[in-house]
Amino acid sequence: MLFVLPATVYIVGFQLIPVVYGLVLSFTDYSPLSRSGPEFVGFENFADVLADPRFLRSLLVTGQYVLLVLPALLILALALAMMVNRPFKGVGIFRSALYVPHIVSLTAVSMIWLWIYSSNGAINGLLETIGLDPQTWLLDENAALPAVAVMRIWKALGSNMVLLLAGLQTIPGDLYEAARMDGAGAWARFRYVTLPGLRPMLVYVVAMDVIYLAQSFAEIFILTRGGPLGSTTVTNYLIYTEAFQYNSMGSASAMAFVLFALIAGVSLVWIRSITRRSA
Repeated sequence: MLFVLPATVYIVGFQLIPVVYGLVLSFTDYSPLSRSGPEFVGFENFADVLADPRFLRSLLVTGQYVLLVLPALLILALALAMMVNRPFKGVGIFRSALYVPHIVSLTAVSMIWLWIYSSNGAINGLLETIGLDPQTWLLDENAALPAVAVMRIWKALGSNMVLLLAGLQTIPGDLYEAARMDGAGAWARFRYVTLPGLRPMLVYVVAMDVIYLAQSFAEIFILTRGGPLGSTTVTNYLIYTEAFQYNSMGSASAMAFVLFALIAGVSLVWIRSITRRSA
């Protein structure tokens, strides 16, 4: 009990109690600036949230962000995992270099990319050297969300690569040898040996990526502050503004729990659909 006490105190004090308190607040009308305490309003906050066009648009932006990041992230991570799964000189250094962005804090990475995307940053400098005009990446309504997505792909690539590499190394080499003896080419081995062997890890990686991406906040806060014109206002950032700019804690809590329910539902549907196919 003494050994688990620190972790238990952390989980209860900083996770369980805030979640329960947030659930209670979601049924109230409460502002920290008000002298009166929370006023119980039942499901009114949830009804207002589900009819709020700002919230519905933030869900759409969040979905677009997930769809921008997830496919590219999986394809690139799988390609890198297959590449570093082969023995070659310096493979350990190469793996470590690819993993470094994951261990750097998201705040630090966002600050670096804020400079990269700035008017005098690295990308515009490269464009000028080849005779192209600089771009306002984070101020363009059509370019801002893809720009943030590129940063997030770079940040998460190493983590996904390591997980998929671990999955690749659990596939018995005998299966590849048998496939070669049967005349299977590279694509056939990938389709009928690699992908089925990676299925459990792919299910896990996709589920976790969806969960993390749907809760994105730090990169939006640092790079765009939800702009321009709300084109990068994901749901978590809207929750932040509702709570700490408009001081509407009840509404923000309701948004948070609706987002939680949607993430849990999507993850559950994904996992069950894959496991049914496997069965």
